[in-house]
Amino acid sequence: MTQPPQPPNQPPQAGGFGPPQGPPPQPPTPPSGGAPNFGGAPEPGYGYPQVPQAPQAHPQGPAAAPTPPVGPPQPGYGYPQAAPPQPQPGYGYPGQQPGPYGQPTPPYGQPGQPGYGYQATVPMQPQAGGSGGGRKINAQLAIIVSAVVAIALIIGGGVWYAGSAGDDDGGKDDTASSSGGTGGKGGTDEKGGTDEKGGSGGTSSEAKEKAPADPAAKVLFQVPAPAVSKDDNSVVVSGSWLTDKVYAKSGIAEIVGYEPGKGNKLWTVKLAGPVCAAGRYVTDDNKAVVIHQPAMPTKTERFRGCTEVAMIDLDAGKTLWTKNGKLSGRSVSFNNVTISGDTVAAGSNDGGFAFDAANGDVRWSPKTADTCSDAGYGGGEKLVAVRRCGSYDARWLNIQTIDPKSGKVLSEYKMAKGIEYAGVVSTNPLVVAADVAESAGDGSGISDFFSIDNKTGKLRARISAPGDQFAASCDNITKIEQCTGLAVGNDRLYIPTEEHESSGEGYSQTNEVVAFDLATGKQTGQRADAGEDYTITPLRMDGGNVLAYLRPPYDKGGKIVSIDGGTFKQTTLLENPATEAVRDVEAGMSPEYSELLYAQGRLYMSQVYASEPSSADDKEYLVIAFGTGG
Repeated sequence: MTQPPQPPNQPPQAGGFGPPQGPPPQPPTPPSGGAPNFGGAPEPGYGYPQVPQAPQAHPQGPAAAPTPPVGPPQPGYGYPQAAPPQPQPGYGYPGQQPGPYGQPTPPYGQPGQPGYGYQATVPMQPQAGGSGGGRKINAQLAIIVSAVVAIALIIGGGVWYAGSAGDDDGGKDDTASSSGGTGGKGGTDEKGGTDEKGGSGGTSSEAKEKAPADPAAKVLFQVPAPAVSKDDNSVVVSGSWLTDKVYAKSGIAEIVGYEPGKGNKLWTVKLAGPVCAAGRYVTDDNKAVVIHQPAMPTKTERFRGCTEVAMIDLDAGKTLWTKNGKLSGRSVSFNNVTISGDTVAAGSNDGGFAFDAANGDVRWSPKTADTCSDAGYGGGEKLVAVRRCGSYDARWLNIQTIDPKSGKVLSEYKMAKGIEYAGVVSTNPLVVAADVAESAGDGSGISDFFSIDNKTGKLRARISAPGDQFAASCDNITKIEQCTGLAVGNDRLYIPTEEHESSGEGYSQTNEVVAFDLATGKQTGQRADAGEDYTITPLRMDGGNVLAYLRPPYDKGGKIVSIDGGTFKQTTLLENPATEAVRDVEAGMSPEYSELLYAQGRLYMSQVYASEPSSADDKEYLVIAFGTGG
């Protein structure tokens, strides 16, 4: 699978669950020959793992006349690919340790990436002593230094997993004393044109995105990248949201609202410090949440901690509330944040906190007596906690569907020991991803998907997705909810295959989107081909259809297509201009490293890191927007 960009490691807090130290595992040696299996259970190892190429330098803008490229297209499947350049961490990165002369230290063994860091995936501190119904969280936290324990038995050329993790659930780790309350109202949207189920499930069969008479798009507007000082090099600008009234995008210590069709600036919300992480969901009344630092960095203090939770009204363009908190007298730095119903939930190495979306009142916070802690949450239609339990050398994860108001556990699935990290792909239906025994081998964070019943907590199916065959990624160490390049709907998981040589001549390469049944774990036999020299990536569900982005060859513009959930027939909704200037900007915002939002004939592509231009002649862009029609 494609390796996701990683922000610098967050320094472990006292007793914290830090990410494992050391370089990531190297991809396995690819087998020779063979072709992908799309009709049944995946065969091990077709094709070479592809390393994403570095984005091209950004041009002056789309107004430049098209210039035909010189030379042949870039080498494709089977040829070594250049890794993207490694940006130096700046003051926007969560949890940096200062380096010499006050500069942040880059993460050991983890390549930086030019774009996607939200997700932003894609972080704060609630007030102590919140309102009733506290959710117990662990205060005894230790630095992870143990290796992940292998739980698979190799049988022939495939992998067989011994037993079901659901069999050893034992007693439920009920981490909350209910204060009465009912669950959240749900219906939270992952704005940008998601389905009515908030992007978590996609069970509605009615698609909202319609094909235009002419899918040819033009550039609606561009937003220049913010200036970054030489001391900082790269700064987090994660977070973008789309409503009927505004397209909003994070900048350096601010969020700016733009008119969706023309790009006119509508409002600016200033933050006390740089953004650390952004929630992907928006409430029914168009409010979003971010985590940011409490103050701007200085030369003597480059990083202030990700301690502030801010609720932003996207329609009005103002901050509704900002909260922080302490645990045992010290500040908590948060890694991730999400929204479910009227609850904002944030996870950290010290445990999880929840706030009332309306006023910021604390609904639950960590309890020192507990031996488990909420590392983070998945939001949307339901609220799911990834909960770490056990001692540091014998740890396991509980995946819990919880009541958003009280924190009471509604159902729980205990993952097998040896799985230390998990990312929430979807909350309804519930799907999580994990890199079991670090077997993915490519840094994507995914070797297997787990389909779990929300009501009973029982495992429905386990889907093997070898990293050399399938392309998706999860930052499941700190962001929890930052899984990209896939979609869940129709009780199916839609994921892309890795790039491989196509049937065309020369260096042509391509890939496909395939579907897995979440009840059986088997492939459905459906396949959507990207086409020669294109690469297809699912973005989200649109009712029962899958919306996907087609990354183009060097001489064409990218496309947005709708894949029919039943027939898998593709309909082109939008095609970007193919001029060289526009293509250069688009190439620097690939879906692996950037934020892509599509709705109602408009595509918004934005960076999640702002960096200093490589030369004085280069012009960097924070956002480029495309649209069809007049």
